[in-house]
Amino acid sequence: MVNENKQQKVYRVLKGRIIEREYVPGQRIVIDQIAKELETSSIPVREAIRQLEAERLVVYKRNIGPVVAEVNESDYLDTVYVLAVLEGYATAQAGKDFPKEKLNQLCELNQLMEVALEDFDIIQYSKLNAAFHRIICEECKNTYLIESIQHTWNRIDSIRGTGSTLYSKRVKESITEHQQIIELLENGDSDKLEFLAREHKIKTAENFEKRRRNLLETNTLST
Repeated sequence: MVNENKQQKVYRVLKGRIIEREYVPGQRIVIDQIAKELETSSIPVREAIRQLEAERLVVYKRNIGPVVAEVNESDYLDTVYVLAVLEGYATAQAGKDFPKEKLNQLCELNQLMEVALEDFDIIQYSKLNAAFHRIICEECKNTYLIESIQHTWNRIDSIRGTGSTLYSKRVKESITEHQQIIELLENGDSDKLEFLAREHKIKTAENFEKRRRNLLETNTLST
């Protein structure tokens, strides 16, 4: 990472592990262990944990210390399904007269997402992914719809944090779907755009739900 200080490195590593479920909800984060692993002092680790706490990804428990926050999975899934409808309609409206120069921006963002995936940087991927969809939705020209989508994005982040459902297999599929969306924006096919944009978001929710069921089944078998 370019110009990345110790605190930023620790934050990136910890957030990536939480997002990828390498650190599961309820798991204790041992500050001294992380500091030793990442060859730093405890100060950058504590600063990174405070940042993650502000994002509701980490909580402090008495006599335990920092632990990975639990996920309100029902709220998360309900919100994603609503977002699928909103983004689907906004994308269709944007596709009626989408600026050519912004198509180039979308192509560039999608390429950068591929690079981020190759570097296993899920945080950077999620930021680029958010920018990709924001550029599209802002072109729908419906101020209330844009505000509603932004509110829903914020709600998702408060439930779990940016990129929380983006796992390695799903992001590869997502990049391909982004390219399909770009092609439809270029062609101005609003009907197909709405369907594809909606399904693009729904597949992310379904992937999350599938992983949740598999985890529950694994835990049940191991007890």
